[in-house]
Amino acid sequence: MLYLKSIGTPLVLVMALFALGGCEQAEKSAQQMLNQAAESAKQAIDKTNEAAQQALSEATGSEKTDKEDSKDADGQKI
Repeated sequence: MLYLKSIGTPLVLVMALFALGGCEQAEKSAQQMLNQAAESAKQAIDKTNEAAQQALSEATGSEKTDKEDSKDADGQKI
């Protein structure tokens, strides 16, 4: 069963289009499909990067809070 979100499916479809016709329209369709796959991959990478940055920010923010909690009112470490 083919899954449209897999990277192999667009490649198989592109190869099938070239094998069937080889005409300009098939080439344009294949290029459009590859561009869409590339854009989807870019969006996934951007979202992953954003989530990683947020997680890192939260992790470093909580460490600073923990260090500040271990000091008394005069700023001296307990």
